[in-house]
Amino acid sequence: MNIRRSLTAALGAMALAVGLASAASATPTALNPCGFYETGSDAFYNHCTGDGSHIVIEVEVWGPNYERCVVPGTTWLGSAGKIDGAHYVGRTC
Repeated sequence: MNIRRSLTAALGAMALAVGLASAASATPTALNPCGFYETGSDAFYNHCTGDGSHIVIEVEVWGPNYERCVVPGTTWLGSAGKIDGAHYVGRTC
């Protein structure tokens, strides 16, 4: 009976370690996903690239949409209440 308990405890500890490692590696992606995302009050576009390219995105707002050139990384677009979305238009700037 002692061996069974020890084996169960060891397997549980390994599962916990693997779960924590997976959660730690997933956190940056969850915090700053690629493309358009919103927080409670702000809207952002995260251009995920390794080549340093600048791209054109279309920002969707009430009224006429507009285009904006964004650099690699996260760009603040404005208040989440004023921005409906944003997407890559297929060209660089």
